[in-house]
Amino acid sequence: MRCGITILPEYRWTEAEPLWQRAEEYGFDHAWTYDHLVWAGLPDSPWFGALPTLTAAAMATSTIRLGTFVSSPNYRHPYVFLRDLLALDDISSGRLICGLGTGGDLDAAILGDERTLKERVDRFHEFVEVLDRLFLEDHLTHEGWHYRTVDARTLPGSLQRPRVPFVIAANGPRSLRLAAAHGQGWVTYGKGGETLDEWWSGIAELSARLDEAEGAADRQAPLDRYLSLDGAPRYSLESAELFAEMVGRAAGLGFTDVVTHWPRAEGVYAGSEAVLDEVAARLPGLR
Repeated sequence: MRCGITILPEYRWTEAEPLWQRAEEYGFDHAWTYDHLVWAGLPDSPWFGALPTLTAAAMATSTIRLGTFVSSPNYRHPYVFLRDLLALDDISSGRLICGLGTGGDLDAAILGDERTLKERVDRFHEFVEVLDRLFLEDHLTHEGWHYRTVDARTLPGSLQRPRVPFVIAANGPRSLRLAAAHGQGWVTYGKGGETLDEWWSGIAELSARLDEAEGAADRQAPLDRYLSLDGAPRYSLESAELFAEMVGRAAGLGFTDVVTHWPRAEGVYAGSEAVLDEVAARLPGLR
């Protein structure tokens, strides 16, 4: 089991840099940040851009993998996004993971681009497919419902071959099939639930659906499976014992990776850094 941690992009860099460095020193395998204009969970919080934040984190660390949790097409064209990802992959010496998702409606609404869920899913599928091709092809011309490129040059390509790994957020059947077709990883936060048992039941159902999607896809290797532990009705760093229990249950359902959140002083993901210290001390034993 690999363990990751998400650091929300709400801190000025003088405060954020030590957190990213500590995540590496603790021994986490990967560290992430949210990629939104405004996150609905903290609509009044200060907020910084994900890709500049990860670029700075890449310069402040040397071994930990770094990822977006997750990026969406709400305010991006796949070709423009490709250029940013190529730079970040190069700066991080090939440590980038690209989390991708449909995107919520808040970012789109802020830009006056409200769409139905079906429209957002349709656009997301085209976004992923075009981004995949851009990593693998040069001189790409694409005419689609949502995106267009004309003789798009893609040099120099990514350091990671054949491309930066995609971790695709998916709960619905269409996007699960998309993850099986184009992803190197799948991530879910679950289907909700009032209790942990209800939440775990939903996770098991989604995992079984992914089994079906993988079985139907012509894959050369199984997907890595990432579980966002804090989609549960309890914060995973409530205690070191709860974290260890959740990691064990995730492993039992076939997950290869879990992701928690850096404890905040109050509100969402409120917790104690002393618990994080205790969890970090146990990380080798959790693998």
